[in-house]
Amino acid sequence: MIVYNKDVPAASLRAGDRVTFSGLVWTGRDRVHAFLASGGKPPVDLRGGVLFHCGPVMAEIPGGGWRAVAAGPTTSARANPHMPHIIAEHGLRAIIGKGGMDAATRDACARHGCVYLQAVGGAAALIAQCVTRVAGVYFLEAFGQAEAMWGLEIANLPLIVGMDAHGASLYEEVEKSSRATLNALLEN
Repeated sequence: MIVYNKDVPAASLRAGDRVTFSGLVWTGRDRVHAFLASGGKPPVDLRGGVLFHCGPVMAEIPGGGWRAVAAGPTTSARANPHMPHIIAEHGLRAIIGKGGMDAATRDACARHGCVYLQAVGGAAALIAQCVTRVAGVYFLEAFGQAEAMWGLEIANLPLIVGMDAHGASLYEEVEKSSRATLNALLEN
């Protein structure tokens, strides 16, 4: 298991590596991606940052602040049309999500030194336990709670490198292996 944080270069990771991530992430779903892709300026500097495809369920803390109740990954493929531009324009170092992304995103990761990290779907309450602090929220009124851009401090979140900064994709490797196995079974 590789410990991954802001001090570990994305280029040191390979598709299939298991990592635990600790550090700041910014959540982004459909509205954030559309905003950034249309030229909207992010409220924080995303260069070298991590974008988490997540629409967390948050609870307001009496007296001020927030805590994460659920923080499961959303389906990353919905961001495929915007991701290559966002990676290039904003210098992302990593994306966290579920389900993988397309070849254009894989290529953008390779060109710009970014990785796609696969989180476990269906584990939103468990992932919320890795959120140690809510660092901020933007677009709450404009986009709503699930689509807002939340800054979450994360500790020891287990992930798998789905796409690395060298152009390798775990999803493509699994598909190729599965296809070969299926073809072998059909030949018998």
